[in-house]
Amino acid sequence: MRIARLTVPLTPWRRLVPTADEYHGLRRHWPRDLLAGLTVGIVALPLALGFGVASGAGASAGLVTAVIAGVLAALLGGSHLQVSGPTGAMTVVLLPVIAQYGLPTVPLLAVMAGVLLVLMAITGLGRVVDLIPWPVVEGFTFGIGVIIALQQIPLALDAPKGESESTLLSSWLTITRVDWPTSVAPLVVVALVVATQLLVQKLWPHLPASLIAIVVATTVSVGTHLPVATIGALPTGLPTPALPAFSLPLLVQLAAPAVAIASLAALESLLSARVADGLAPEVPRTNPDRELLGQGIANIGSGLFGGLPATGAIARTAVNVRSGGRTRLAAVTHSLVLLVVILALGPVVALIPLSALAGVLILTATRMMNVRIAARIWRTTRADRLTFLATCITTVLLDLIIAVLLGVMMAAVMSLRHMSATTSVRREHLPAHTPSGLVDFPTHELHDKVAVYRIDGVLFYADARRFIDTVSTAPDVAGVIIRAHRMHVMDASGAEALREATRTLRRRGISVVVEGLSEQQLATAVVTGAIEESQHAVDLPAAIDLMCSRLEVAASAAVHSCTTQVFSYGAFTQEHVHQQVYGRRLSGHLDSLPGHRLTLVEVPERVAGTLRIERQPAAVPGDADDLIAGMRYEISDAELAAIEKVNQGLFTKRWVKLASGQEAWVFVAEQVDR
Repeated sequence: MRIARLTVPLTPWRRLVPTADEYHGLRRHWPRDLLAGLTVGIVALPLALGFGVASGAGASAGLVTAVIAGVLAALLGGSHLQVSGPTGAMTVVLLPVIAQYGLPTVPLLAVMAGVLLVLMAITGLGRVVDLIPWPVVEGFTFGIGVIIALQQIPLALDAPKGESESTLLSSWLTITRVDWPTSVAPLVVVALVVATQLLVQKLWPHLPASLIAIVVATTVSVGTHLPVATIGALPTGLPTPALPAFSLPLLVQLAAPAVAIASLAALESLLSARVADGLAPEVPRTNPDRELLGQGIANIGSGLFGGLPATGAIARTAVNVRSGGRTRLAAVTHSLVLLVVILALGPVVALIPLSALAGVLILTATRMMNVRIAARIWRTTRADRLTFLATCITTVLLDLIIAVLLGVMMAAVMSLRHMSATTSVRREHLPAHTPSGLVDFPTHELHDKVAVYRIDGVLFYADARRFIDTVSTAPDVAGVIIRAHRMHVMDASGAEALREATRTLRRRGISVVVEGLSEQQLATAVVTGAIEESQHAVDLPAAIDLMCSRLEVAASAAVHSCTTQVFSYGAFTQEHVHQQVYGRRLSGHLDSLPGHRLTLVEVPERVAGTLRIERQPAAVPGDADDLIAGMRYEISDAELAAIEKVNQGLFTKRWVKLASGQEAWVFVAEQVDR
């Protein structure tokens, strides 16, 4: 028993724990994984250097992040294919934070963000990324590409960076302060890097174009002694791990940036993993919560070694998959390649021009600004276009996290509008036939007594008022059947709308039956007081039977509590009508039906259509007989045919015009010899 008590709480954690099964294909795939890891490492080298420099922390910080975070995320994350390290999006977030709080806070931010990511994994928030619409993701990516390209302007021009938190304004200030004669050399290097990359990609697409471009640019720069800034000396090993200095006030100050960094890391990592799953469907799919755990531990490790916050990198992950990587060994190998660079190639890396890294990142940014995808979105719906534009513009002008939140909110609003537009609340006639073709509903009797409304789609806050206005203004009938078998969703606002509509109808003396709610919808409706469970029917036949029984009860109550007005010689006399139900249906013309009697009554509005008409036990006074016999009633055969017994004698009332010009409600009862 003790063992059971110890192991049961641990069961949910098994999804976050690495297992030996994750390396099942290693024996078969390891040669290709090593080659893929080497390829990704070569591709990642200029990116790690470039993003480190772009963040302001330096090239060495980018390399340390790629090594430490890359290994930890590969071993502990939820994806078999993910390659992690510094990214352009994270650089965009870090720059204003560094400007406000200083460079020494970056490792602490990495640790704080890592802790938050671990908490996200434990609480199961990994699947939230599936709720982010495609236009939001693409608008976010396009905006990041714009920002990364703008951030390279100071390096490409060898000019001081403009002093502004806005990337757009900072870039403009940089351009206005350029010393153009000095900027010629770095611009030449940028052009050389871009041209070399494009040429290699076209002629030899399988070669690492960015690395070749860096080598060519560095060789030309060193050989011609171009006056350009270089990376400079790098450490010859990894830093000693240490907990970053912190204090409680500092933690409070950094809480908001840490949340932003953790949110971005979760978003970018899970999106990258989703891309990898699509590129290699034969590989086990990513466990999103496990991926957040791995990214959290990777960020904690990077922070302890003085590195940057890290995320899954879409471009490097895609290179890994296309190079044949199929297990975690490829991502680990990529980090080991970068570690060799730190340990053995530091002096060579120090000669790389900063403008060469700017050229690499500019091309990377242009790939993120995918015009083809933007054009595809532009050809879709207006809502998707607006969502894409709003996300992209907000990313460039304001903040990445705000951009994603705004995009998701806009997409949600547009979706709600679409759902509302496709939702209908309309009146329909009772069907005269069942699906089998047999008439088994008393629809003729119910035709004028009962109004039927059908809801298609969803009933939620956006449609609540329309539903209330449509249903609660039903004509003067005895009952209303609300058909909800095609209502897919009903939230609390929808249940409240249902409650308000039924309450309004009940105040008018109208019985309400709801048909076809799901179990969840019925529970919501009952809990909120919208209806009682006894008012619900599973299908239309059951709803009609339930309505008939409810109207019978209402009719019986009306007979004993309401006074009707009986016509006599054109004057009204008050008397109670005592009645007994008859069962045969009337047909033919009134004047050809001897022994039948019409009673003209004015029914109180609050019980309209609910009276049960029966034979009077006492003879009607002769003058009343004369009145009835002397009038011709203008009522058609179709009207007469509709006057029919429902259940135990409930009749449909008709508003008819007499030959004398009078108008009245007409109820018909047949006298039968017994």
